[in-house]
Amino acid sequence: MEKSTHSSQRGEEEEAQKNNNTGGSKQGGWPTFPFIIASLSGVVLASTGLWGNLIVYLIQEFNIKSITATQINNVVNGTTNLIPFLAAIIADTFFGSFTVVLVSYCVSLLGTVVFALTATLKWLRPQHCINNGSNLCKSASVMQYGVLYLGIALAAIGFGGSRYTAAALGANQFPNNLQNQTTFFNWFFIALYTVAIAGVTGIVYIQDNVSWGLGFWICAFSNLIGVVIFLVGYRYYLPETPQRSAFLDLLRVPVASIRKWKSHISSSTHDYYHSIGDDDHHGIPAKRFRFFNRAAMVTDGDSIIDGTSSWRLCTVKQVEDFKKVIGILPLWTSSILLAVPIAMQTNLSILQALVMDGHIGPHFKFPAGSLSVILLISTSFFLSLLDRVLWPISRKLAGKTPTSLQRIGVGHVITSLGMVVSAIVESKRLKMLHDENKSMSILWLFPQLALAGAGEAFHFPGQIALYYQQLPKSIRSTSTALVSLVIGTSFNLNTALTRQVRTSTNWLPDNINFGRVDNVYWLLVLFGAINFVYYLICATLYKYHKG
Repeated sequence: MEKSTHSSQRGEEEEAQKNNNTGGSKQGGWPTFPFIIASLSGVVLASTGLWGNLIVYLIQEFNIKSITATQINNVVNGTTNLIPFLAAIIADTFFGSFTVVLVSYCVSLLGTVVFALTATLKWLRPQHCINNGSNLCKSASVMQYGVLYLGIALAAIGFGGSRYTAAALGANQFPNNLQNQTTFFNWFFIALYTVAIAGVTGIVYIQDNVSWGLGFWICAFSNLIGVVIFLVGYRYYLPETPQRSAFLDLLRVPVASIRKWKSHISSSTHDYYHSIGDDDHHGIPAKRFRFFNRAAMVTDGDSIIDGTSSWRLCTVKQVEDFKKVIGILPLWTSSILLAVPIAMQTNLSILQALVMDGHIGPHFKFPAGSLSVILLISTSFFLSLLDRVLWPISRKLAGKTPTSLQRIGVGHVITSLGMVVSAIVESKRLKMLHDENKSMSILWLFPQLALAGAGEAFHFPGQIALYYQQLPKSIRSTSTALVSLVIGTSFNLNTALTRQVRTSTNWLPDNINFGRVDNVYWLLVLFGAINFVYYLICATLYKYHKG
């Protein structure tokens, strides 16, 4: 039975690969790649143009103090990265990835237009203040804040609902082909970061040197182009069949297990309830998390209805799917603690850039809002290097590439090294400022951001591939959104951490020249070291699932 099952699976994979590579199928495969990536690129360009310079916009145009602006930025980024999880659940359960992505693109377009209006119409902003951050600056009115936050909210919902759901839609075009899925994720991130570079350089430059309004209207137009391209590719996408009961099926497992907690776990196949036609789970549930095996045991009082489950009796497949979810949760939590330092570094680097010498040469001043371009360039470079050089070499020499867990582990180490460099640079900056009355060049921030980008090239694609391939097929959109949930949670935790640091220490005043940002970075290094040990324990105990 097992042999025939594997043969059948191989046949399906070969047929799928043949269709995807030769064009034997009119839908799915690589022909969909240009439409998905091009449409996403338009929306990503808009989002990076909006969010990349948000802190500077709030400080300069809405007279908001620097640390408060970073806190607002944390909330915005947190929301933008929490929304994808909800969007993915809706996609998996009700409407499918295509519909959710399309609606999200349209909502983000509305948000970008509203946001652009705040920069175009003077009565939607407070009176301009030369001495930003001063208590003498006039605050925005309730109406002005309302319009600003409406635009931010719509954009956050739209951008958040599309990015990772689009990643799942793209991977869904390669059913049963793990290599193509992994390749797609690599190029998905390469395209994402490459386009983001244009957003935080070109658009931010226009905002800083030409007009905030023009910069934001370019974002709106880019978003519109993304919507059009996405619709043009509609006929090429594989049709989707959302499983309306996917999450209820998972929830039923712990409920049924608790209701039968007194039952003795059987070792006989005949005592377990199996799905009709499910050859992958025809035997006894695995021994891991044995407590939940009770959910699939047929006991007195269970009503058996072919092909369905209840709150008392689940199939073996549902039990195993639930185990996949709880088995990966420890790894997921370690990723949250990895992302918190990245979120903190992103905000603090912009504040550092605002008080450093931004001149590169006699005629060019590097915009503080464009600082993240270094991280994006670094990530894009290392993603391309890994995909085109290091992984092919690894396949030739060792016959395989590093596992997702190994890639994530390397990302942990590189990210922590970036925090060490950040702490040393900031300590040097403060010494130059107070002892020599000199302003450090913004170029000193580049190495730490380059290291952060290299770390992301390892751990972000590794995470998204791990979740997509290891979690149940019925929640694949949700599996890719887990990375976004990591980022969103980290930004909200970063908000709480910033508040606690400000309450307990004097490290983060509104003017960081009189603070100790270097101590904040050393604190993040300590967190990273503890979290890396935790990750190693989780990775060692984790067992890969096949298929």
